[in-house]
Amino acid sequence: MKVDRLVSIILILLEKKRISAQELAAIFEVSPRTIYRDIDAINMAGVPVRGASGAGGGFEIMPGYKMDKKVFSTDDLSALLMGLSSLSDIMRGDELIHALAKVRSFIPADRAKEIELKVSQICIDFRPWTGSRTIRPCIETIKSALQESRLLSFAYIAHHGKKTARTVEPYQLVLKGSHWYLQGYCRKRNAFRLFRLSRMSNLQMQTEIFTPRETQKPQLNFDDIWETLQTRIKIRIHKSIMDRALDFCAYEDFSPDGDSHYIVQFPFIENEYHYNLLLSFGNKCECLEPLHIRAEIKRRIHTIAALYES
Repeated sequence: MKVDRLVSIILILLEKKRISAQELAAIFEVSPRTIYRDIDAINMAGVPVRGASGAGGGFEIMPGYKMDKKVFSTDDLSALLMGLSSLSDIMRGDELIHALAKVRSFIPADRAKEIELKVSQICIDFRPWTGSRTIRPCIETIKSALQESRLLSFAYIAHHGKKTARTVEPYQLVLKGSHWYLQGYCRKRNAFRLFRLSRMSNLQMQTEIFTPRETQKPQLNFDDIWETLQTRIKIRIHKSIMDRALDFCAYEDFSPDGDSHYIVQFPFIENEYHYNLLLSFGNKCECLEPLHIRAEIKRRIHTIAALYES
């Protein structure tokens, strides 16, 4: 159960007075059953929500109720502030400022220092170390297009460096790992696609307003697919790149080999990304097994060397 969703439902009920379970389910992209569970949790927390049946029915907070600032625990408020503050670093807008102000208004004076300390103990920064200058303007343009249901046009660098012009109906901004994506319906491909913002250029919001279609959520979890495709290869690395290798495997995959090297059972898929990953380790990494992958790496090294021989 998400605390931020419960807070959002309470704020909606305070402002809209009455709203149906179906409307709330559509807003938060959950089932009506989940909303009913959320309403029960809100009631148990001390906020009196009642249901009205019939035409125009729905949920509403009982008239005359005033929000008790002690409804939310210190941990609840700390979690909300951490999440909203981290988003405000990369996304600008009045909605985030207002949300932060509303959450802060729930903080009792006698718990302010305790909550401030908890929030400062964890820093969540979604901004990449480099290359973030062009991302924020893109996010703001996409947010405007989402709110107004306007088409977006941009040049896009696809796989193998192929540059194409795209016109897209925007439906969702997605933060996956450390990268931002736009999920939208591409009119060039006549299908839903996921576009990485860093590969866009000349992003423009068009004047044309589109009629939203039934959306398809992007597939963001590939754990089962990776498990099927991945194999374990044996590599020998110098201890100086152990920190980099640990980004892709666990300590349990390392076995000491002398004073300065390790034998690593490394997860690998035979594609460009993983071959380039091994090559990026330079002379600090040697593929031992299987032999056909070792041979392919050797071939690629010769190809690179040939660029510098002429």
